[in-house]
Amino acid sequence: MIGIAQAFAPTYARARTQFLEAAAAASLPIESHRHPLPGREGEDLAMDVVRDGPPDADKLLIVSSGCHGVEGYCGSGVQVFALHDQEWRDLARAQGVAVLYIHALNPHGFSHIRRATHENVDLNRNFHDFSQPLPVNTAYREVAPLLLPDAWPPQANNVRDVQAWIAGHGAAAWQAAITRGQHEFAGGLFYGGTAPTWSNRTLRAVLRQHGSRAARVGWIDLHTGLGPSGLGERIHCGPDDAAAVQRARQWWAGGGATPVTSLHDGSSSSAFLTGLMWTAIEDECPQAEFTGMTLEYGTQPLEDVLQALRAEHWLHLHPEAPAAQAAQIKAQMLAAFYTDTDAWKGQVISQARQSMFQAVQGLNKS
Repeated sequence: MIGIAQAFAPTYARARTQFLEAAAAASLPIESHRHPLPGREGEDLAMDVVRDGPPDADKLLIVSSGCHGVEGYCGSGVQVFALHDQEWRDLARAQGVAVLYIHALNPHGFSHIRRATHENVDLNRNFHDFSQPLPVNTAYREVAPLLLPDAWPPQANNVRDVQAWIAGHGAAAWQAAITRGQHEFAGGLFYGGTAPTWSNRTLRAVLRQHGSRAARVGWIDLHTGLGPSGLGERIHCGPDDAAAVQRARQWWAGGGATPVTSLHDGSSSSAFLTGLMWTAIEDECPQAEFTGMTLEYGTQPLEDVLQALRAEHWLHLHPEAPAAQAAQIKAQMLAAFYTDTDAWKGQVISQARQSMFQAVQGLNKS
């Protein structure tokens, strides 16, 4: 068994090495889908996939990390720990559940300490039928001029205008306007794109390959940046369907001890979102009964997280920024999505491990 702190890594390159080493130590096959661009250190980037269990298993649990790039620092630690956790692996196998670890869904963002992909797309807003009209986020049109001022840190007039907008509309409306997803401002925040990204296409191929034989699929997608520090909010990740929501709550609510929230009924700390990644299961594995959850770990207060996102995005648009300022912004961004303390990491592992055990039980009760 690896120590909790040892499962986490300070860079994407190191996180990938630890994931691949853990898979090799467990004698599990590795599939690497190479990204077309290099990483921050010039390293190769890839979406790495490891399956622990037989290819014909009818019950499949997906555990994925790095949908939002920088959030992979947390999710990778969970995956590395799980691959070293013999009790967990023995339980899943005994219950006939194959576990599919998808490491670094967005390796470019992971390496470069960005939330977006190399196309500047929020991967979890990119799953649409692009032959159809895309959702319109009218509120983002209002806030777009405020989000990315010419200078950073924002000058007094920008701070005043942001505060006035929030005072007039509310903090929840500010969060929703920014984070819901938008398809008009290609250089903006939470941009959903106008075509499938590399990560979207690659993930779909992985799901088709590994999910086509499964009758039941569970999915735990690991995220950070919302909610109280260290708390893993369990957010139903699936259709606005009473049976699917009930199934997620039967699996993960722990009799009320660990409530499962939903974007659909407003109980989640997340705003309602569009273009979500889980919909790929419906497209690529239509034969499977699907039960999904986003495990969302809190880090910093929401206003600090949004400010870090604005700063990092400003930096992306201003590569000429001084090196010292760039380093400060990247450090601010990392801290907004990854709390580098033993206490926080312990909370992350314990809650993820519990949810994985619960998912195996759920897959056998469906």
